[in-house]
Amino acid sequence: MSCHFYLFFFSFFLLASYSSVVVAAVDECGEESTHGCYDRSKALWLKFVAIGTILGASMIGVCSPFFFQSLPIFHPDGNIFIIVKAFASGVILATGYMHVLPDSFNDLNSPCLPDHPWRDFPFTTFVAMISAIFTLMVDSFMMSVYNRKCCAHHEVDQDPEVVKRTVELENEEGARPPLIFHGHGHGQGHNHEVMHSQEMRDALEQEQKIKARGRKRVIAQVLEMGIVVHSVVIGLALGSSQNPCTIKPLVVALCFHQLFEGMGLGGCILQAEYRRKMKVIMAFFFSITTPFGIALGIGLSKIYRANSPTALIVVGLLNAASAGLLNYMALVDLLAADFLGPRLQASVGLQGWAYIAVLLGAGLMSVMAKWA
Repeated sequence: MSCHFYLFFFSFFLLASYSSVVVAAVDECGEESTHGCYDRSKALWLKFVAIGTILGASMIGVCSPFFFQSLPIFHPDGNIFIIVKAFASGVILATGYMHVLPDSFNDLNSPCLPDHPWRDFPFTTFVAMISAIFTLMVDSFMMSVYNRKCCAHHEVDQDPEVVKRTVELENEEGARPPLIFHGHGHGQGHNHEVMHSQEMRDALEQEQKIKARGRKRVIAQVLEMGIVVHSVVIGLALGSSQNPCTIKPLVVALCFHQLFEGMGLGGCILQAEYRRKMKVIMAFFFSITTPFGIALGIGLSKIYRANSPTALIVVGLLNAASAGLLNYMALVDLLAADFLGPRLQASVGLQGWAYIAVLLGAGLMSVMAKWA
């Protein structure tokens, strides 16, 4: 998937945000209160601070796995990396359940929306469910396309007799394999058979590695798609606010949020074994999404009303879709893939530490839901 994929999503969210602004500007319900902590100039200064600090936290989070991979203790195949990835997966899971999903409930159940149809049907959970199913479809479709594209030139002759003979040789574990060629050339025939079987095993291993790498690349790309949705939306909300008392704790919470979420995404990108150019592209788009949303909110702050019906509907539906995607990715592609995989299944102790890391990451992000 190229950078055009990410440019398409940025264009989509920009269009969605603009569509919400058009109606929001003339809607009385969208007026922000000028009572209490309201200071437009101080809020603008805090927004510029937020752009710099959140950008820095995002870059540190998503790039940290790339820099630490040179240390043996943080190698992608090491135990420490697995525990850190479990922590980051807990962060992503809590982001979907504790941050994005409640925001969607608040938006679509707002008193600024008419009772019909928004209180007649649970749109948030319905959209989240459809989003999870759609993510499964995209996940499956992208994997099938990748396998056909990248494994076509690694096809292995699946002759039944050859496969049967290879299995026999693998199961004998050092015992001299029986000869199937008799007579004068039996030794030469045996050597040819062993060489053929070894070549087949090597080809099968290579094909499995390619498929595993393709799976990790799909996970990284789909996960970033869900994170981009939420990051632009929350940045837009912060950028349009004129309340410094709300912005201050939100900036701190978002810095921690982007730091830990970036670590999770960076770990997935690292395991996907991308080339440097693609790593830079994915890290760049993750890092700038929230600052981009803040800048967009600043530019539209005079006409954007977060509580207008159209804005509430657009943002609420986007948050619900993002929640379904993030929850699916965290549970299926990250946590289940690791905890049900051979590495953790072979070590109860490592499993225990990974569970603690998941609970710690989810717990910290749940606490942050008080401010963000």
